[in-house]
Amino acid sequence: MSRYAESTGVPSDRSRSEIERTLRRYGATTFTYGWTEGRAAIGFVKDGRQIRFVLPLPARDDRAFTHTPARGTPRTEAEIEKQYEQAVRQRWRALALMVKAKLEAVDAGIVTFEAEFLPHTVLPSGRTVFEDIGPSIDLAYRSGQVAPLQIEGLR
Repeated sequence: MSRYAESTGVPSDRSRSEIERTLRRYGATTFTYGWTEGRAAIGFVKDGRQIRFVLPLPARDDRAFTHTPARGTPRTEAEIEKQYEQAVRQRWRALALMVKAKLEAVDAGIVTFEAEFLPHTVLPSGRTVFEDIGPSIDLAYRSGQVAPLQIEGLR
């Protein structure tokens, strides 16, 4: 299966701008963007909630960029940069799609803003809800301490 937008030519900065415009259209009052080695992040405020998405970026020295897939021969620096930038563009396109889909689902009444963005909601500690509770959920599943699936209301 191929990745969404794996051959996109849309530059990363254009995808970020699209995300910002989308957020503004759906009522966000603040937008921020930043990056550090290995990841980028966007943040915004909507309905009084601070939301943060962290976008993991690939490592430039990953073999998928430094060597050809067929023969495993080393690539030139220019080829490495081209492959790396393509992977970064793909991730930004996927993030733009995800943000737009979540906001449209909220706008259509399929889900509430709180339910759809809960894992990415920034808590007073500066951590997201998922950063705080994710490890506990993982531990519960690994230890078998999760109740069997029950779907109430469907009979």
